[in-house]
Amino acid sequence: MPKHAASPVDPDDLPAEPTVTRTDDPRRILVLGATGYLGGRLAPRLVDRGHTVRVLARSPQRLAEVPWAKDVEVVEGDLADLDAVRDAMEGMEVVYHLVHSMSAGGDFETEEAQEARNVARAAKDAGVRRIVYLGGLHPKGELSRHLRSRVKVGEILLASGVPTLVLQAGIVIGSGSASFEMIRHLTEVLPYMPAPRWVRNFVQPIAVRDVMHYLIAAATLPDDVHGAYDIGGPDVLRYGQMMNGYAVEAGLRQRPIASLPVLTPWLASHWVNIVTPVPRQIAVPLIGSLVHDCVMHDHRIDDVIPPPAEGLVPYRRAVALALTRERDAEVETSWRDASGDDAPPSDPLPSDPEWAGTIVRTDERERDSSAPPEAVWQMIEGIGGENGWYSMPLLWAARGWMDRFVGGAGLAGRRDRKRIRVGEQVDWWRVEDLQRGRSLRLRAEMRVPGRAWLELSVEPRGDGSTYRQRAVFFPKGLSGRLYWAVLIPFHHFIFQGMAERITAEAEQLATVSSDPGDTGAHGVRDEGAAGEPR
Repeated sequence: MPKHAASPVDPDDLPAEPTVTRTDDPRRILVLGATGYLGGRLAPRLVDRGHTVRVLARSPQRLAEVPWAKDVEVVEGDLADLDAVRDAMEGMEVVYHLVHSMSAGGDFETEEAQEARNVARAAKDAGVRRIVYLGGLHPKGELSRHLRSRVKVGEILLASGVPTLVLQAGIVIGSGSASFEMIRHLTEVLPYMPAPRWVRNFVQPIAVRDVMHYLIAAATLPDDVHGAYDIGGPDVLRYGQMMNGYAVEAGLRQRPIASLPVLTPWLASHWVNIVTPVPRQIAVPLIGSLVHDCVMHDHRIDDVIPPPAEGLVPYRRAVALALTRERDAEVETSWRDASGDDAPPSDPLPSDPEWAGTIVRTDERERDSSAPPEAVWQMIEGIGGENGWYSMPLLWAARGWMDRFVGGAGLAGRRDRKRIRVGEQVDWWRVEDLQRGRSLRLRAEMRVPGRAWLELSVEPRGDGSTYRQRAVFFPKGLSGRLYWAVLIPFHHFIFQGMAERITAEAEQLATVSSDPGDTGAHGVRDEGAAGEPR
């Protein structure tokens, strides 16, 4: 078995994204599951290689904001509707079936089988040249319901009379994938890991970019290629080794792991639901695929699709790459926004990529004001430093002294009372984004077990304005979760008070500004009129 080195992978050694080469044999391609984790990455890459791409989605509006939406044809339809599938298949040469009911309840096996029959029948009738399906690595013998369903879908498609390539992958490692997030949070939250027996099973993870390599190459395979092929990365590891491999890359101590025979898959799914952001209905199929060894039975795929020229990505390099993507807010797709009714578990396309793959705690406030947006913006841009934070000054001061005591910035003030710029410090915050007159985002630099932001914005509303405020916290480990829980009772006083004072002082400023004889104490706000310091 491969052994983990003592130090993490150097980011400079991470493999670069493969060079995009346009194909000499462009195809007309239909992608089923484009709102999903893999489909959302595949569709734009097919376009980049010169293919003409159509996507079928039950909810096309979910694709409205993706950057590649204008480059593909989006049609509305449901795989359960044979006529809709037939319409979507018209004129297509290749069909990618990337839809799995990972979070579906009820008789999902019957539903998935019927959807596969619709795809098979419509593809045959439309004269499609190839079907590509992504299933799962599985052992021989008894399988979990979800793995059994994937095998059945593959068999239906292989019997369609259309040349079909079934790629069978294990754990996919990439930023935003459900499998990666489960490993990540299980490792980060607990310094000691009581775990089920399956942590000692062998698995063969594969980097998401290598999955893309195989899927993209499948589009132009010769028509005589037909069958199921295993795909996997270069490492075969125990699941426990994967968790400690993650720990090394994340700069954590490796975790002692105790294998408990009493922790059944059902109980384990509840455990995962508690300590990770992965919900139980998604954890169940993920864990179900781990109760047996899941490794490649052979490497026949190399005869059909050779490995990437730069080689398959090793597990720890894949982890390092995923962590880098999340740190740099470059997560393309995530499992989080997937609706269980039309996509796979790692499914969705995030509307806020910085949130992908992370447990998020938020406090959101909104207030309508009679003050014009310009007056509210003056309050927003003037926040912090000598002007204060509009609510509970003693609590802000105490938190500042505590931060200073442990080596943080504390209430460090600000450069200018009236105007701020991106990159400037405002007490223990850093200005991360500024849309002057509209919104301000501050990133916390205080010592805290996680990452925190404060977002303030204003927009016109009739003769007045609407003020919005959002505190965002990404907890790190158990201490981060406890930190947020302890602060919850104070949030009403701090954040509600802040929203109320900002709008009230904006209204006061608007009133004062309308009186030519009274300009107030300073250009930001009239502290004398406001009463007490913030």
